[in-house]
Amino acid sequence: MAYVLRPGRPHPLGATPDSTGVNFAIFSRNATGVDVCLFDDAGTETRFPLRERTRHVFHGRLEGVKPGQRYGFRVFGPYDPKNGHRFNPQKLLVDPYARAIVGKPDYKKPVFGYAREAGKDDLVPSLEDDAPFVPKSVVLDTAGFDWGDDRRPDVPWADTVLYETHVKGLTMQHPGVPEALRGTYEGLAHDAVLDHLASLGITTIELLPVHAHADEPFVAQRGLTNYWGYSTLAFFAVSSRFSRAEVPGGELDDFRRMVKKLHARGFEVVLDVVYNHTCEGDELGPTLSLRGIDNAVYYRLRQGNSRKYEDFTGCGNSLDMQSPEALKLVMDSLRYFVTELHVDGFRFDLASTLARETSSVDRMSGFFDIIHQDPVLSQCKLIAEPWDLGEGGYQVGNFPILWTEWNGRFRDTVRRFWIGDPRQVPELGFRLTGSSDLYEDDGRHPQASINFITAHDGFTLRDLVSYEKKRNLANLEENRDGTDDNASWNCGVEGPTASEEVLELRARQTRNLFLTLVFSLGVPMITAGDEVANEQGGNNNVYAQDNATSWIDWSETGTHEGQLAFARHVLALRRSHPVFRRKRFLQGGLRASSQGAPDIAWLTFDGREMGSKDWEEKRHLAPHETASARIAWLLAGDALASLDELGAPVEDDSFLFVLSASREPTTFTFPSEEWGEQWTLVVDTQVAGEPETTIAIAGETVSLLPCHALVYKRDAKPRASFRPLRAARSTLPPSA
Repeated sequence: MAYVLRPGRPHPLGATPDSTGVNFAIFSRNATGVDVCLFDDAGTETRFPLRERTRHVFHGRLEGVKPGQRYGFRVFGPYDPKNGHRFNPQKLLVDPYARAIVGKPDYKKPVFGYAREAGKDDLVPSLEDDAPFVPKSVVLDTAGFDWGDDRRPDVPWADTVLYETHVKGLTMQHPGVPEALRGTYEGLAHDAVLDHLASLGITTIELLPVHAHADEPFVAQRGLTNYWGYSTLAFFAVSSRFSRAEVPGGELDDFRRMVKKLHARGFEVVLDVVYNHTCEGDELGPTLSLRGIDNAVYYRLRQGNSRKYEDFTGCGNSLDMQSPEALKLVMDSLRYFVTELHVDGFRFDLASTLARETSSVDRMSGFFDIIHQDPVLSQCKLIAEPWDLGEGGYQVGNFPILWTEWNGRFRDTVRRFWIGDPRQVPELGFRLTGSSDLYEDDGRHPQASINFITAHDGFTLRDLVSYEKKRNLANLEENRDGTDDNASWNCGVEGPTASEEVLELRARQTRNLFLTLVFSLGVPMITAGDEVANEQGGNNNVYAQDNATSWIDWSETGTHEGQLAFARHVLALRRSHPVFRRKRFLQGGLRASSQGAPDIAWLTFDGREMGSKDWEEKRHLAPHETASARIAWLLAGDALASLDELGAPVEDDSFLFVLSASREPTTFTFPSEEWGEQWTLVVDTQVAGEPETTIAIAGETVSLLPCHALVYKRDAKPRASFRPLRAARSTLPPSA
């Protein structure tokens, strides 16, 4: 077919179709020329030079081109790595704004911008054409999808329960999902899956990366794949690997139908997004897109050595958020996923990288400022992984007011407490109560803390109590990958065991950890499969395991059923009591509206109120003194727990928590009558689900097993008769 090239427009960037043709536009400040290249079904290429250039945007309109057309760009300019330029028109490039991608790179072919022959390095350009061996962009008409009455669920942060999952891993072994749908967007939206999540009380599904990605060369060379997908190739294209669509671009409608179905069932959709780096790696990586379009514009190059990349991510490169065009690419991508694909928020991988204005992380960076003022993005759920691998990259507690954060200090403290480290008790006091030491001073609320104990990266909850050492040999990196610092305890036996005593202890420990997560103030994030005691054989880095190791095992064993019953019970208890979803930090003292009641009081195991000396003694204990790894507190719902929509006080029951990480049996004595006359057992980690009704009275002593937790309820009726705290904040753990 004969196409007619016309000047076209510089905006919008990418390939924009209409009824008679397609407008192509691509930004490159340092390029000298750009060809748009069309490919037919046989792979035959037709090139059209984009002769118009407006404000560094090369553009042209091709009459006769239709949606479904495969294309790419060839960009001309200097090949001068020492000055940051890596243009090479022999390399076909993916459009950064492409809405769909087909194919994957063949690393055995010349997909690298430099000559890889013996004796040559990246300073010598490759002269071989790589078009047959690299992905192609696809022209898509993204309009026309019937969203009907789709609406964002808009779940308040205080009511949010996050569920982190992988599209494929969630359903590949799910017996309720038809086999043909397993591993797909359709499978994730199947009623069998959504019924399960609804029964747990999940409100928000956080999906591991769905952007089109490319496996890293070193992964592909081992015959593995990047299962997680943290190696983005195109920031506007959803991955086709989770779609059954036979037509290129059909994955987009599959994704939109999934979002629409999840919204109809009341679930929010949050995407884990990777804008900190791309799949192109370091200077020896492939040239697939941004590197060949304008390397010096899109990537952060080292000062004084522009041949090398600043690498704050451990993945070879970092996008340059000081560059207006790189920043525009990220913001355009985010807005596209919200406005056209209706997602509800984002979790930003290694978010500290995005905030680096100079070499340090800057909470006033342009990235934060633009999101803060954006009328679309500022209304989304924004979650930061608040660290990267660069100097000063650990920024937990330092993100701006609109942001929530993965609270790594919560994870580490809870894990270390439950392996029996008594020195964690003072720190645990802050983590249990929303981490006010991290988030209160800058005006944020307790829900700024995304509490988690496990995530996709690391041991599952079951492996956390079954292994002390990682088992990552299947990744073919000689067990060097994945962290060695797991803060885990195998309960006496490493790995699988037939010992009933050990298995019972492990089950109790998984419930202990899950209970601590669910009832801590903040937003709980559950890793998919932890609610059914999923295992990964001790592999704490399954990024390259697209197999049963990483897929959730839904087979109904006794362990599975017991953990699931417990998870449903404690999440239902959290959901039904606003005391666990406070929107304000605890004060530890009198409040005018509380009629003399405390909002929290910390207790020793002999039933008295803790003082500063008690907290200080915990800090100076030795790690092996596990008998002292214990904590108890009264959370009072008859104080001001929260406000309803009209601003009126909400009253609730009060709860007494008793947590013992001691590896020996212990006892707890209930405090005197002024704290409460009668207590009803509502959670016992010795049993799955709801325990039998047991009543305890003031001054009574109860026995606890090794590594055991109990939760009791006191009703709110006689609130005025209970003992007030003596001074504001007197019962919060003193700062270290």
